[in-house]
Amino acid sequence: MRSGQERTIFHVDVNSAFLSWSAVKRLREDPEAVDLRTIPSAVGGDEATRHGIITAKSTPAKKYGIKTAMTVTNALRLCPNLVLVPADFKTYREFSHQFIAILKKYTDLVEQASIDEAYMDVTGTAELYRSFETEEQKWPLSLAYHISNEIKTDLGFTVNVGVSVNKLLAKMASDFEKPDKVHTLYPEEIPRKMWPLPVGELFGCGARTAERLRTLGVVTIGDAAALDEEVLKRALGDKAGTYIWRSANGLSDSPVEPVREEAKSVSNEITLSADIVDSNFNRFMPVKVHSLSESVARRLRKAGLYGSTVVATVKTSDFRRRSKQVPLSAPTDSAPIIEAAAMDLFRDLCFGTVNSAGLFAEDVGVRLVGVGVTNIDHGENRQLSLFDLPSGTDTLLEAGESAENETNSQHSTEKQHKLDAMEDAINGKFGDGVLKRGL
Repeated sequence: MRSGQERTIFHVDVNSAFLSWSAVKRLREDPEAVDLRTIPSAVGGDEATRHGIITAKSTPAKKYGIKTAMTVTNALRLCPNLVLVPADFKTYREFSHQFIAILKKYTDLVEQASIDEAYMDVTGTAELYRSFETEEQKWPLSLAYHISNEIKTDLGFTVNVGVSVNKLLAKMASDFEKPDKVHTLYPEEIPRKMWPLPVGELFGCGARTAERLRTLGVVTIGDAAALDEEVLKRALGDKAGTYIWRSANGLSDSPVEPVREEAKSVSNEITLSADIVDSNFNRFMPVKVHSLSESVARRLRKAGLYGSTVVATVKTSDFRRRSKQVPLSAPTDSAPIIEAAAMDLFRDLCFGTVNSAGLFAEDVGVRLVGVGVTNIDHGENRQLSLFDLPSGTDTLLEAGESAENETNSQHSTEKQHKLDAMEDAINGKFGDGVLKRGL
């Protein structure tokens, strides 16, 4: 049994969430159906057209070498009998809500990290859940197994539970052998369980950082832990170097935060290596605005938020800040809508309008570009416009054309939401920016 002075943190992660949830839904609708989790199967793409990518796969499919983000064409080449099922994000959200509801039965301190994973702080609950203990399972493992079994019995899918004294180690523990496992990773277990792992498996260590570390001879997490922190800071920068050193040594004091402060705005900005001026505006500005809009939209979708006003911000070469904003016809989390509005704003800021001169008329350049949205809500005020056309566009349609366009608009919107959700799922697993939309 652990010391009562230590924090006790669980990280609960649904095993192959999208695939599992699709399998459970299918079995509920038809108890005689084959369980997708027992055969080579995957979520994503279209078997008929052989288009798209894999967003989740079963354990049998994994044995064929099928991986998340692999194209359907390559997956079917590896496993011609692969069963493909379409993504169903409505079902995923429903199961996610049920999953989190079970966790909240045992503690108020539940922090949902994504649609299929959450942290729990169960510090000080040993006496409360003492009845769950057995000869084989003492607290806190007894509680971890109890929660895991309840989810499996009531909801029909399995989870991994990582148990430790902080969020980092609990997260690392939950990623050990899967599925349907409970693992510990206490500080005294780090040398045996964590240090031998490849450095790229350290939570928060991206592919580029791992590659940079390997050039320094850092192959395992233990190698990073053994280095002097200053060496890592010189190689990676102060912030990243400190994070890698602390994480490799199992150090983290991040609290489980059940309620996040409501965002009033979401924005991203970038300082440019060279000023944007009138002669290179069309070459450089669209690329920067595209990237920033994608980032803002991803953050909105991750938080389940929508923005009603787009804001464009610049800092000039003489270090003045200027901004301009425009209200949208409806709240959005769509990158293309944000990007289109932002580009119009940047043109007005830089080149001017009929009523005002632009920055370029003052013979200054742009050294920083920012895109943001304000007037945030959770979609309660969101209504799909009939044609999703920019405000001010005059369109005259016959009644028959109107109905047809409304249907086409709805189909287009649904398709865009599915593409956004697939992109978010892949970026969520492999890191923001792994999958990017083309210009």
